[in-house]
Amino acid sequence: MKNLQLVAVLYMILSMVAYQISASFAKQLITTLDPLTVTILRLSFATIIVAVMFRSWTILSKLKQLKWRDLLLYSASLGCMNILFYTSLGKLPQGIAVGLEFIGPLSLALLSIKQRSDYIWVIFAIIGIALMVPWHDANQHNFSYIGAACALGAGFFWALYIYFGHRVAQQDMGMHALTIAIGLSALTLLPFGLWSNAPALLDTQYWGKALVIAVLATAIPYALDLMALKRLSKLSYGTLSSLAPALAALAGLVILHEQISLIQWVALACIMAASIGVTLRGEKQVP
Repeated sequence: MKNLQLVAVLYMILSMVAYQISASFAKQLITTLDPLTVTILRLSFATIIVAVMFRSWTILSKLKQLKWRDLLLYSASLGCMNILFYTSLGKLPQGIAVGLEFIGPLSLALLSIKQRSDYIWVIFAIIGIALMVPWHDANQHNFSYIGAACALGAGFFWALYIYFGHRVAQQDMGMHALTIAIGLSALTLLPFGLWSNAPALLDTQYWGKALVIAVLATAIPYALDLMALKRLSKLSYGTLSSLAPALAALAGLVILHEQISLIQWVALACIMAASIGVTLRGEKQVP
């Protein structure tokens, strides 16, 4: 049993590593293309990948029965989350962008706090945000306030994505909901992408890189997460997910040679501590 759990933990870590590597590759592509184009290419290929993985064409006969309001809001949240995150990647070190984005779902979890003692995790989150920003000299530390705003905005839409994702899950569509959401996001952004930079969007030399990014950010994580969830509790899954900001910073360091300050590493640790703490608190509140 312990060996199976260790394998599940390994699946989870590999899933997060694959996603952060995809973000590093996306950031490299953003230096050539704009964030909107990279987002559209990634979502377009991801739609195809997810549709094939989950055979989503089987849902076509039930489209008229779906509650489209929640589904459209779910899709809009996903699209806004992606475009804002990729915009922040172009302006911030990857670890900082992911750390600030992580505030979104963390805030959603913190809103359910009922005991005063649990406000310690709110304090950790606030300290993390405060330490992450080099207030004295942002330019020297490769920090952009616009990028930070985009990362926090991505986190806000990530929280909405989770909220509406729970509502959509009640429609019993399974993973087909994700296919529809990604596909609608790609189709909605496509006209804007063609208007702003059609030559780059239609240039096939970038499609291979975009496909790799989509595979690393979609196919591999979803497959590994599904295998991990079969053997891990929600507590273990949530706790491991809290490692994402640190893995993002490591991916940025190894692949992009991005350096962040010691204080910013402490900031990421505070945010991860808040995430782990609120996860443990949530588990204790379950009857």
